[in-house]
Amino acid sequence: QVQLAESGGGSVQAGGSLRLSCAASKFTYSSYCMGWFRQASGKEREGVARLDSDGITSYADSTKGRFTVSKDNAKNTLYLHMNSLKPEDTGVYYCAAEEFGSAIDGYCEWVYSRQDYQYWGQGTQVTVST
Repeated sequence: QVQLAESGGGSVQAGGSLRLSCAASKFTYSSYCMGWFRQASGKEREGVARLDSDGITSYADSTKGRFTVSKDNAKNTLYLHMNSLKPEDTGVYYCAAEEFGSAIDGYCEWVYSRQDYQYWGQGTQVTVST
């Protein structure tokens, strides 16, 4: 069982920056998929960015060029660096993880597109004001 704990949310003005952290307990397997998602009030949860154990990253079109996902393997912590924040970035941000024994091409992309992760954090609120 992997436990995820997000932190770093808060309130900022448009144009500001935040860094979210997702501390993960130790993975059993060396292969994993991790992702960041967000849910605005009254809207469906959407993907923000993902990072796979082989280093592949991808971003939602709305966050490309502004957000960066990274991981500190020593701390087993996933980060989301958010710059040039906009009011539409407001929402609860969730970290998710899936681990597996044998790498399969495209698996993490599949998991991300379906939001079908084994483990989810509790979320952290991000509020961007004008």
